Amino acid sequence: MATGERVISGKPQEDEEVLDAALRPRKLSEFIGQEKLKENLSIAIEAAGQRNEPLDHLLFYGPPGLGKTTLAHIIAAEMGVSVRITSGPAVERAGDLAAILTNLQEHDVLFIDEIHRLPRAAEEVLYPAMEDFALDIVLGRGPGARSVRLSVPRFTLVGATTRYAMLSPPLRDRFGSVYRLDFYDPGAIAAIIRRNAALLKVPMDEQGATEISRRSRGTPRVANRLLRRVRDYAQVRADGDITAQVANEALARLDIDDLGLDEVDHKVLRTIIEKYDGGPVGIETIAASISEEADTIMDVYEPYLMQVGFLQRTSRGRVATRHAYAHLGLEAPRSAQAGLFD
Repeated sequence: MATGERVISGKPQEDEEVLDAALRPRKLSEFIGQEKLKENLSIAIEAAGQRNEPLDHLLFYGPPGLGKTTLAHIIAAEMGVSVRITSGPAVERAGDLAAILTNLQEHDVLFIDEIHRLPRAAEEVLYPAMEDFALDIVLGRGPGARSVRLSVPRFTLVGATTRYAMLSPPLRDRFGSVYRLDFYDPGAIAAIIRRNAALLKVPMDEQGATEISRRSRGTPRVANRLLRRVRDYAQVRADGDITAQVANEALARLDIDDLGLDEVDHKVLRTIIEKYDGGPVGIETIAASISEEADTIMDVYEPYLMQVGFLQRTSRGRVATRHAYAHLGLEAPRSAQAGLFD
């Protein structure tokens, strides 16, 4: 199963863009969760507005689906400016980025998703743009070549990445503020589900929201996706209301357990436990065993498995914890029961 096709994947799917945009909060006050980040952003936005200056360049990092794109839209709305959206893979040449920068208006927000995947030549175009709001253009070739500096409007760059360590130090150092987005707690996810259910005009009780939130892996994008799946089931197989029973029945049909793990997560854990005696085992070995990319395991599967305490990352490799054995109904070896792995 491709990562993007997994119901509980934090990565966006092709058919979700329009609906996700409709559910996206428009103001910082409507954004649920990430309280410390929101407070810091609110202060920075108000201060920049009072000085009539663009906001400092911002970098958001963390697992996919936690609201990095939403925050970029909110920042632009709070500042009363437009937002231009692109991504690292979409910028193939330095000229592509130069064209985007020269078409910005004063104080606009430029959002670059997956910024760690920017080509090196394009990244180097960003350096003077971020620091001096200028572009250095080389005209001609050979001995007759000359450099011309063009001014660009003062703008705010908002970068987003799931792989913070892959950003080059020169680019990281040019961001005024760096924020990590963490997985949401169940209460915040339940509040997001209730809000979006009201927007979708889906009747739902508190217990129904709780059942969906438990399986949402602390990720709003997953919560929205599960809400839509449960809504469909409630419409066809129930009276349209989402109760705890209806949510449980719908999510059981999707093979999502009570902690939000699906068959792929179970496959990762069982591979470590049954093929490699619980670990430690290297990430490349795990990837080869389940026919998956190592980067995908690190970006998509591992963060949540570590969050719920089922997986440990050690210097010798990945280790399944005693909690993983218990969740799968298996007896843990004595070393895992004693927590001897470090």
